[in-house]
Amino acid sequence: MIAAGPKAPLLVFDFDGVLVDGMAEYWFAARLAALAVAPGLVLPVQAPPAFAQLRPLIHKGWEMVLMALELGRPDLDGPALLATYDAALPLALARWGVSEHDLQEALERERSGAMAADLGAWLGLHRFYPGVIERLGRLASEGADWAVLTTKGGAFAQQLLHAVGLKPWALYGHEQGSKSEVLAQLLAGGAQGRPIWFVEDRRPTLELVRSQGRLAAVRCFLVSWGYLAPGDGLGLPAGIAWLEPTAFAGPLAQWP
Repeated sequence: MIAAGPKAPLLVFDFDGVLVDGMAEYWFAARLAALAVAPGLVLPVQAPPAFAQLRPLIHKGWEMVLMALELGRPDLDGPALLATYDAALPLALARWGVSEHDLQEALERERSGAMAADLGAWLGLHRFYPGVIERLGRLASEGADWAVLTTKGGAFAQQLLHAVGLKPWALYGHEQGSKSEVLAQLLAGGAQGRPIWFVEDRRPTLELVRSQGRLAAVRCFLVSWGYLAPGDGLGLPAGIAWLEPTAFAGPLAQWP
């Protein structure tokens, strides 16, 4: 068992794809926001398969709205979008005449409206992954604290955690800056000298962390569940450990 005290780790969890499966809500909110931006758009009520294929590539909320807009294009070349996702983003923004800020605002406005209209229904669009709630509840017995670091708005993540009785040591939404910036702040003293373990489902995010010398002390884990692209678990670079559900459920001292 890891002893309590200054050397007990602070586990920093990504939210969507690590703690919570919110695919149904992603499409629900992204679709509403896209229709607010382009009222004449025709989009299915249920998430199309192409949206699920794109989800591992999506990093921020505004991108979900942009992808909903793109999926409404009858002339969309889906395979090309998947193959050139990063390069396609600025082109798509120009095509629709919108900014990242516009799309993020539209997304948060639709989410806030849905929560105000029927909070229970909005919460019901999410599910915590099996064993997550119980595992987070056991961390205190190992002397560890946990925080959430998400590109979702902090208020939305807080509502979901509160609904299941979870209270993290800290919660950082997109309002607090990029994940790298928040991790750097924690290393600089925000974590009170504790080792930082960062748990993600997005390999490019972990690779970005590993590429920054200032974040060399962050211990990185890529979960085997969540929104992974094909092959994400293969050939992981040094410093990124593959975390499966059985290891996640086990003692921290036995994590890879």
